[in-house]
Amino acid sequence: MAQALSITEHYRQLLDVSSLMLSHARRQEWEALIQCEARYVVELDQARLLDGRLDPSEAERHDKLALLEQILEQDAETRRLLDARRDELSLLIGSSRRQHALGQAYQGGHGSIASRLRSVPTDGRS
Repeated sequence: MAQALSITEHYRQLLDVSSLMLSHARRQEWEALIQCEARYVVELDQARLLDGRLDPSEAERHDKLALLEQILEQDAETRRLLDARRDELSLLIGSSRRQHALGQAYQGGHGSIASRLRSVPTDGRS
């Protein structure tokens, strides 16, 4: 039978996944980041379950807190990168909407401006 992982080992695995997520975010590998996030949630749930059942030693608590600090730092940087990406996408979407609205304004169901100008008499009559 396989030996169960200690609480510290679970948090080390969580840190490894967090590091991988941060690496994907830095390289703007958004699909890979999303896939890693599912693994992160599983690892986090396992660590929480184990955390609630065990009474770790003082050394394990110290190690766990150090690992948690690293995880939180990485999580904050990953969130900053994701926020920057969200802002970038918002700008692109806004620009696309403005371009679409401008196109609609020029065409407005009445044809293009050029076709409307062709229908204006040039001999001074309206």
